[in-house]
Parts: sequence; structure tokens; C-alpha cells
Amino acid sequence: MGLLSIDELKKLAEQPTGLCVSIYMPTYRLGQETQQNPIRFKNLIRQAEELLGEHGLKESEAGKFLQPAKDLDREEFWENQNNGLAIFVAEGVFNYYRLPLNFNELTVVTDRFHLKPLLPLLTNDGLFYILSLSQDQIKLFECTRFEAKEIELEDVPKNIDEALMYDETAKAGQFRINTSRGGTDNSFQRSGSYHGQGSPDRDNIQVDLLQFFHIVDRGIHKYLQGKNAPLVLTGVEYLFPIYREANGYPHLVAEGITGNTKLMTPEELQTEAWKIVEPIFSKAQQEALTYYKESAAAQRASSDIKEAVPAAFYGRVEQLFVALGLHQWGNFDPQNNTIQLHSEPETGDEDLLDSAAVQTILNGGIVYAVAPEKVPDKAPLAAVFRF
Repeated sequence: MGLLSIDELKKLAEQPTGLCVSIYMPTYRLGQETQQNPIRFKNLIRQAEELLGEHGLKESEAGKFLQPAKDLDREEFWENQNNGLAIFVAEGVFNYYRLPLNFNELTVVTDRFHLKPLLPLLTNDGLFYILSLSQDQIKLFECTRFEAKEIELEDVPKNIDEALMYDETAKAGQFRINTSRGGTDNSFQRSGSYHGQGSPDRDNIQVDLLQFFHIVDRGIHKYLQGKNAPLVLTGVEYLFPIYREANGYPHLVAEGITGNTKLMTPEELQTEAWKIVEPIFSKAQQEALTYYKESAAAQRASSDIKEAVPAAFYGRVEQLFVALGLHQWGNFDPQNNTIQLHSEPETGDEDLLDSAAVQTILNGGIVYAVAPEKVPDKAPLAAVFRF
């Protein structure tokens, strides 16, 4: 599977109730160490079976429950890995992700999936996009600081000729779309006029490019709609100001990647683009820290887990810092608004740090999953409240 999106995270978080198994393991990609992958995997599966047994499942039931995950254990599966593997199993649900994160080994069985180790892909480590521009090729990449994935574009013209519907062989002349500034009613069709060979309009390449980029902008709108991720342009520099005039996406960044970037791999583009967007994410996190301090002074923030967890559940958390690698086991009863904390996991417990982070995301808040020393007040979590 490709990059994990926040929509996929929400789907995992909103799975039906029942026992949910979450398995995280680091994976080797090269060398003899790859032989450790299936051994480590089998050990984690055995842990999951034992935990399911503690929840009342017989050995045969636990084995059947985990069968979709067991079926992954094939030589060809282990030949194609990333830095980490995340597996999620529930009744009627099975998802796995090869991800560019170095997970610690972890198996969790509760009444929902354990998702906190995934948050660096979706929070402060940033989702961003790269739009590769040229007259004969348009590409869009979804990226994080770790990885890049090309998006299969639909309703986006492959090149300028397709967009403007030139027919070089037509004896009667060439069809040309007339497009007002701001785009067309759809990606490809609009009432037009005919221009013969050598039309001054055809000779004005900047006019054609602007029209082309209006169509491209409308075409990629469905992929970027509702996002607030930075968009980085790549291509020949003279194209950038023309595209900016057509652009309707509010998070297009000022700096781009210039040159003959069509020869660069997605990974090379991602590396160059990360240099541009990383300061944006760092600045956002620093501003969030300042905002937390101001909110704490106004008694609108807290690092007390007994305050933050219920607030996250009820949609009151606007912003949350949560420590990676730490766990606070216990449970929260929303009906009675009671919370219990345990030093070690007990049957029926969940990681309340994970719960707070997921509930904050589901309720539209922002989560910063950071190293423990970067959480304000040196606490395992810190929340800013909406009210």
C-alpha cells in the first residue's frame, strides 16, 4: 500500500467496535538482515494470539482471527519492504502498510486500533504536494518528509495540445477553446471558436500556457480540495509566474524547484522539495508552542491527562502535543466522565495518549506527535482547548 492519508487514518479510527489488533514492526530492506523479518513477524503474531486469549478467545479462534495477517508471510511479500510494517486486524477488517518509519516492536489488542505510531506521517513531519509543470507533461506527487507517491491524475490533460484541443491535421483549421480567467466549466470542454493556421492567438505561447494552466488547476482541484498542505512547483522557471496567475490553491509556496526536473526521480524531487517546506512545518510547530504558552496563561490549556483526554473525546481540543514512544494505559468512560490510569496495561485498557491524539484528529484538531522532550511542561501530552 502507498502513503497513509489522514482519511485512511480516520477510517481506521472509526472501525466498528470489537477486538482490534495493531501490530508494528521494523523491517529490513537489504542484506542478510532481511531474513529476520519473517522471524520477527511470527513472534509478534504469537504475541497477538496470546493477547486475544487474554480477551477470551480460544487458541483456534485467535488463529482464525489473525489468518489474514498470517497469509502475508510469503517470500515475495518480504522482498518488497520499507522501513516499517503496520498491520491492523479486526472482524471483517484487514489493512497493512509498508511505511518509511522505524517502528519499535509493538502489539496492542483493545477495542480499537492503536494509531499513535503513525502520526509522524500526518502531523509535524508534514504532508505536501509537488506539481511538475511542462508543456508536454503534468505530474502531481503526494509526499511526506520520508516518501513520495505519484498520483494517478484523471480529468487533467496530459499536455498543452490535449488541453487546448489542437488538431494539427485538420484541414479546416484548428479548434481552440476560449476560456475566461478562472477556468472552464469542466476540465476539457467549453464552447470555442476556430482559428486557421498561423493564428496570432496560437503564436502567443504565454496566452496558451495560461489557458492550459487554468485547466490543469481545475483538474487537480479535486485532489487538493480541503487540504492545507504546501504545494511546490517544479519545472522551467518561466512557467512559474504563469501558473501562479491561474492557480486557485491557497497553499502554493513561493519557492519552486527549477531546471530540467523531468529527469529527476520522485525521490529526488521529494528531497529537494522537503528543503523548501521543512521550515514551514518547523515554523508552524514553534508557533504552536508559543500559542500553548499563551493559552496556558489564559487558563485555556492543560498538560493534565485527566483533563486532556475527556476534552479530546468531547471535541474541545484545538491543538495537542503528544509524546511518541510513551504510553499511558488506562480507560475513559464517556458516559460517567471517569478516567482510570494504570502503570501497566490491564485487560480492557487502551493507551490514553493514543486515544487523545486520535479523538483530536477526528474532531478537527491539530496533533503534533513529537519526541517526549518537545512536549510542553515535560508532560506526556499538552492540550489547548477550544472553550
